[in-house]
Amino acid sequence: MAKALNLPIRVFEDLTKVSEELSLMAKKPISLPMTVDLLMEIYRAHFNNSCALDSFSQQIKSLNIMAPEEFDKYWDEPAETHATKKKKPKKS
Repeated sequence: MAKALNLPIRVFEDLTKVSEELSLMAKKPISLPMTVDLLMEIYRAHFNNSCALDSFSQQIKSLNIMAPEEFDKYWDEPAETHATKKKKPKKS
């Protein structure tokens, strides 16, 4: 049975682009659920390599990761808002 998944707009748009790219590579339609499944297979295949898993584990532990609620809010904001927040006026 299929389950619904709510994605932030930008994540959905990126997933759609990846699906389109995979469709071009495969020369046949790749649906969004198929794209998620393929990405999960790639993830598992990559992390079967213990060196890759250790390296990624160390990197993700050191990241300042947002809380899920912050992530959802951040990714649903317009892109211009992010650019404005990142740019700080230069002090003279």
